[in-house]
Amino acid sequence: MLNAKKSVAEKRKKFRAALKSGKLLRMPGAFSPLVAMAIQRHGFDGVYVSGAALSADLGLPDIGLTTLSEVAARGGAIARATDLPVFIDADTGFGEPLNMARTIQTLEDAGLCGCHLEDQVNPKRCGHLDGKSLVTTQAMVEKIRAAVGTRRDRNFLIMARTDARASEGLDGAITRAKAYVDAGADAIFPEALADEGEFEKFRKAIKVPLLANMTEFGKSKLLTAKQLSDLGFNIVIYPVTTLRLAMKAIESGL
Repeated sequence: MLNAKKSVAEKRKKFRAALKSGKLLRMPGAFSPLVAMAIQRHGFDGVYVSGAALSADLGLPDIGLTTLSEVAARGGAIARATDLPVFIDADTGFGEPLNMARTIQTLEDAGLCGCHLEDQVNPKRCGHLDGKSLVTTQAMVEKIRAAVGTRRDRNFLIMARTDARASEGLDGAITRAKAYVDAGADAIFPEALADEGEFEKFRKAIKVPLLANMTEFGKSKLLTAKQLSDLGFNIVIYPVTTLRLAMKAIESGL
């Protein structure tokens, strides 16, 4: 298979429909096209491209050092190789609102089905580390409006991620999420929630699709797919799992 059999438009439409189905979409992280093909063979619902995994694969810390060109190129190569929807981490959008507009159109052109944008100050930090700093709510709202206003395919999913749980508490994160939805975000990614109670409270407060990040060694309690489904979440990502498995095998082999 040289390319996916489904068109980008078909994959985006399918992704949107799946989000409305009520089923929890399981999206492991892929750091290469070969991994994405394996994810498809094993029956998962989609593929996630993690900024942390991409940074690590390039030998860089996860502090926003990767460029739009690097992220779009890797994301596009992964999207080309699978019929599954591919959803990508766009970090802070690679700049201010005007940069955000270019980011969205570049990721659209690369064949991605959507991206998430976060409210951290650049240089950013991994979402499960301490010491994160956030832009103002209004600054993030302006970025989201620029992203939504510039996309050409309405089926390209624009998700807002908030890292406010650590510095502003759960209620602060929910307040930000509501503002981001009002600004036009299609979905919300509440990063580093602590436990089932926090996931449940977030679900009750926010009406758009929600994403749960189940990363090993993170601040969130690792919940099963059934638990997340029962809590009403729509997507679960396992962002760095495949890279960690691969590196363990490489270390053992060497």
